[in-house]
Amino acid sequence: MVGILPSPLLTGPSPIDEPRRDSAVRLPLRGTVVELLLSALVAAVVSLLLQFAVVRLGISEPSYAPEALATVSSALVLTMLFLLLAFGHRRSPRWARLLGTWVALSAFSTLALAIPLQSTRFYYGGSSVDNGFRMQYMTRMAATPGLADMNYADTSPYYPGGWFWLGGRFANLIGWEGWAAYKPYALAWVAVTTVVAFTLWSVVVRRRLALLAALVTALAGMLHGIEEPYAWPSAAWLAPVAVLAWHALRRQENAPRWTLVCIGGYVGFAAITYTLHFAFAVLMVVLMAVLIGAFRVHQGQPLWPTVRQLFLRLLPIGIVSLVIALLVWLPYLLSTHFLLANPRSAAQHYLPADGAFLPVPMLQGTAFGVLCLAGLVWLLLRCRRSEVAAAMLTIVLAVYGWFVLSTLALVAKTTLLAFRLNVILDVTLAVGGVFGLLELIGYLRRKLDARYALRISMVGCALGLLGAITINQGAIGLALADSADRAYQDYYPTGDNAMGQRDPAQLGSWTDDEIRAIAELTGREPTQNLLLTTDYKLMSFKPYWGFQQETPHYANPLADYAERAAEIQRWSTAKTSDELLRMMHASRFKTPNVFILNNPANRYSTVDVPANQAGKLVLQLKGDAFPQQPNVRDYDVYFDPAVFDSSAFTKREVGPYTIIARR
Repeated sequence: MVGILPSPLLTGPSPIDEPRRDSAVRLPLRGTVVELLLSALVAAVVSLLLQFAVVRLGISEPSYAPEALATVSSALVLTMLFLLLAFGHRRSPRWARLLGTWVALSAFSTLALAIPLQSTRFYYGGSSVDNGFRMQYMTRMAATPGLADMNYADTSPYYPGGWFWLGGRFANLIGWEGWAAYKPYALAWVAVTTVVAFTLWSVVVRRRLALLAALVTALAGMLHGIEEPYAWPSAAWLAPVAVLAWHALRRQENAPRWTLVCIGGYVGFAAITYTLHFAFAVLMVVLMAVLIGAFRVHQGQPLWPTVRQLFLRLLPIGIVSLVIALLVWLPYLLSTHFLLANPRSAAQHYLPADGAFLPVPMLQGTAFGVLCLAGLVWLLLRCRRSEVAAAMLTIVLAVYGWFVLSTLALVAKTTLLAFRLNVILDVTLAVGGVFGLLELIGYLRRKLDARYALRISMVGCALGLLGAITINQGAIGLALADSADRAYQDYYPTGDNAMGQRDPAQLGSWTDDEIRAIAELTGREPTQNLLLTTDYKLMSFKPYWGFQQETPHYANPLADYAERAAEIQRWSTAKTSDELLRMMHASRFKTPNVFILNNPANRYSTVDVPANQAGKLVLQLKGDAFPQQPNVRDYDVYFDPAVFDSSAFTKREVGPYTIIARR
């Protein structure tokens, strides 16, 4: 097949792209849809059953026993899959081969990830940092049948809630609170993502290649992707969808309508789960159309008919993705008059080291780095003769282009969060590496003496298995180790952690007392309480509404974070209860009925108060400090305890906190 890039060193068609009928897909549409649904169902069931078995291990931490069990069990699954790939199983019925593949892939992902978490109720990362917001969203969705902001009452949600809304229904189904359902739900999604990746790759390459692509996708996700389980599916599925898009846009004959609809379905899925991947998918598809159109015009085809044809190919993708996106985004769009009055968000005000430097995973001195290097070489050598390579190289170019645009965006005092695309680059190069190494093995089998063919295949299979096990062990023992530790060390809402520790010096040990005090002081359900709190983790465990989000970067732009912070500052100037109540009554925001403030006078408080603020209650707030790193600045607001000495308030001391409720 003729491509758009200069002729590579290798010539002739790539064995990755076998000759096929004039169709955009290898599998029929009905079969593809059925496989997607059945494979996702099988993966979810297998994952949940294995998780149920894993939690019964009951191994006390700290221990290396869970890591040992995870490594050996997942290595056994890998060995079984490689043996099947090496020796084949064509005599088995097709349904049995597919079912076995689905079970093996979901078992691999679940065993590798669930066993290290066998005696904690938290997912990787515990309840710290970003996981606190993820659990808050999950808790919110479990408490409401519809879409809602994770923190602010009566506010249209800004962050896509598709993944979390489904998680809320899962939590309701099993009868758990949202934060507790987050771990099994996330692990099940990782398994589903791996199996669905196999089905999507089966659409564009042979089954055995698709199985290897799904395996290496799962391994790449364990290194970088699975800690954001709601973003991982759109990252893992991008490459096979890109191959479909490349084929559909290059096709000169009638438009492959159902293929375009399916591509639009993926873009819409990204829109309702992870906005950044949605924007990147749009850029990628448009870039493909531009490259294909430029090549055709360069070859002498007329400009406007070419533009018209490509536009008509992009149109159904856009329409389908828009319809799906509106399922989640319509309330927000209506609140902003379809972005005509869209307030600026601070979500993109983050520039870590990963975003400041261009990613070069292919130069890492690891097995995964070697695989990525092989992938880059194969993409460059085969991009002209292979649709698969051309599409995947476009992804690589788009990722680096996004980094350039993100850097230029610093002029406008923002970023495009380019570091979040590193996982897409890793997956693309790693899958390309598998294809390239397979092609190299095939080349050696053809060029060398025939009697060495079997030996070459055996060596290649053995090295591939060792490389997969090495990457798997590195993910379990190194890449995920700190996140697993957090899952054991962070405190549950019961006031202890997975290791049974209850240290009064740790703020998390007071969570259960805080929750109990709020319920007793207010007599209300959590969804009927609006908190102004210096302990934001409460929001992760109970569906309280918050007057203020912990950081401006996770705050809904419709909530006016800066104005709310200024309002809190004004309240802190009140000298009497009546003055405070008048200020709150005059506020344009819905005011809190519960205050949770740090009391430096309590023995468990660790807050240092300036001499001129001695004896006052403390509320910690955060401000946007971008482009500094860290990107937030902490500052304290001080309330005179006397303003709460009124019959309008009731209060209770809990550990380092003073909890005050309006009657």
